Amino acid sequence: MALSDVLLKQLSKNADKVNGEPETTTNKLKSKAALIISLFAAIYSVDAFIGSQIGSRILNNTVHVNDVWNFYQAKAIKQMITEYSMDIAIRDNDTAKIERMKALIDRYESDPKSGEGKKELLVKAKGIEAEIEHLKRQSPWIGLAGSIMQIAIVLITASMLSAGALMFWGGIGTMIFATGLMLQGIFLWF
Repeated sequence: MALSDVLLKQLSKNADKVNGEPETTTNKLKSKAALIISLFAAIYSVDAFIGSQIGSRILNNTVHVNDVWNFYQAKAIKQMITEYSMDIAIRDNDTAKIERMKALIDRYESDPKSGEGKKELLVKAKGIEAEIEHLKRQSPWIGLAGSIMQIAIVLITASMLSAGALMFWGGIGTMIFATGLMLQGIFLWF
């Protein structure tokens, strides 16, 4: 006899017992399990929402940081061309052009007014990269918590079918553990 046949036979025995009895411990377990499954599903949906938000923010920030780095590189190239033009002006002793090129080079290096100087772009890119790293540290915890929450819901559901208190309490313990992992993902305590 296959293991699945044995499990189905045991489940049907337990189900027959429950259907023929008035308010028993098994019936109470089933009613509690239904309520707890609803609660666990709500917690799991919050975890899934947080996980999807983290994934979206990682993707959006990655695109944004690439744009900032590309802008930084464009500024660096423009600055290099301007420095070459200034070298030519120095060679030709064109003081007016030297002053214009020097002011332009300084603006490429740092432009606090527009926030588009290389110095400001570097700070902005580093900030976005730090946020991406933070989100990447959160993501595995949230994903793992979601998987374990699904297992907890399955255990509670199976406890309803089998009238098994062990599965019920195992599902409760699993969900508590998963919720702890979710909170670790949100707050990153360690």
